[in-house]
Formats: sequence, structure tokens, C-alpha cells
Amino acid sequence: MNKMRQTLGVMGVGAFGEFMLKYLIPYFEVTVYDSHRDLSDIASLYNVKLGTLDEICDCEIIVLCVPVVHLMDAVSSICHKLQRNQLLIDLCSVKVNPIKIVTDLIPDGVEYLSLHPLFGPQSGKLGIHGLNITLCDIGRTNRKNCIKKYLSETLGLSVHETTPELHDKEMAYVQGLTHMMAKVFSKMDVPEIHQKTKTYLLLSEMVEMIRYDSDELFLAIQRDNPYAKQTKQEFFDAVKHLEEKLSEE
Repeated sequence: MNKMRQTLGVMGVGAFGEFMLKYLIPYFEVTVYDSHRDLSDIASLYNVKLGTLDEICDCEIIVLCVPVVHLMDAVSSICHKLQRNQLLIDLCSVKVNPIKIVTDLIPDGVEYLSLHPLFGPQSGKLGIHGLNITLCDIGRTNRKNCIKKYLSETLGLSVHETTPELHDKEMAYVQGLTHMMAKVFSKMDVPEIHQKTKTYLLLSEMVEMIRYDSDELFLAIQRDNPYAKQTKQEFFDAVKHLEEKLSEE
């Protein structure tokens, strides 16, 4: 990134939006906006500017940190305000459909890149150095190398570059299965366990990392990924087959 601090607007400040602020404010002049949440306390806590939608759209970089279900509304509300050479970044947990939404709506000349941090407030609570982030470059920006350098050298993240299609195919297993298993486990009302194997400890750790994720994120992973339906069917078929096997006399 340039030595002069660029202006960066965060649109949508939920759990992850707030979590990432501390990694942005040392390097950017940050403005935050959320149409569904009062951000007065957040702005005061992190010493960032509480902006209007127009002020977000004046920033050099705009980060969309909204749930997938609200992405079209969010982009529709700003697309006519965007200008040539601004950089738009989304952080959606699925890529094929969100990228199509953004590219269909934003004007030519607006730069665009899609990122997916493969961590969150729980998994990154001890720090994000060494954690994974996915980058999907669809040819709408010439700043990819600069962004990769910031992510890897400044933040210490491990950057994986892929296509939107391959991202969603892999996430159908990586997130689709793990989040579904964690949801099932958390609804089973498991009693306090004293005799814990290493395997059980790892399972419990996985569940705790996911347990407090929003329902919107879970539904995006399961419903908005075009490859998740097949993965879910494979999972349920395997469970049914195992159940039938265990029921054999």
C-alpha cells in the first residue's frame, strides 16, 4: 500500500466487520457505516469515523462486509455513486453468485476484487498471523499484487488465489460440512463431559469456533453456494447408510 494512508469505508459492521477494524486502522483512514446497527459505540471504541452512505462512497477503498442475503441491496444502494478507479472488495463466504451480482451492477472503471477470510472472531481471537484468506481475481483490478502483499506481508495471512467456481466447490465441503455438523452437535444438548478423548476435544473446539456464527452466515453457506446441495445430499446419504448398517441384526 502507499505510504499515504488511503481512505477505506467498511459497509456492514457485524461481528466480523468489527473484528477486522483493529487490523485496518493502523494502515487506513477508516469510515464505518451500517444501515441496520447504531455504530456510535464502535466508532468511539476504535476511533474511526462514523459515516453516511455518501461518505462511504467517497472512500478510495470500499469493503462490503454485509451478509450475502443483503449484498444485492447494498451494491444497488451505492453502484450509482461509485467512481472510476475506486476499489470495491467483498468478503462473502460464497463467491459465484455474489461476484455475478457485483459485476452486473457496478459501472465500468470501478475496480473490484473478492476476498474470503477463512477465519472469524472465534478462530482469530488469539491473532490472525498464519491464518488463511482466499482471493478471487476476476480481472477487474490492477492492484492484486499490492493487495496480496498487504495481506501476506503486513497482516501475515496465507493467501490462496483461486477461481469463484473452485472456491465454492471446496467450501461446500470445508464450510458446508463443518458448519452443519457443528449445528447438529450444538442442538443435541450434550451434557457436561469429564472423560474427554483427544478426538472429542477437537470436535468441541470446532463446535465452539462455529457455535456463535450468525444464522445468516450459516444459511449463506448452505443455500447460496451452488455446490452445497450435492455435498449435503452426500452427507445425508452417508448418515442414512450408516444408520441402516448399525440397525442390521
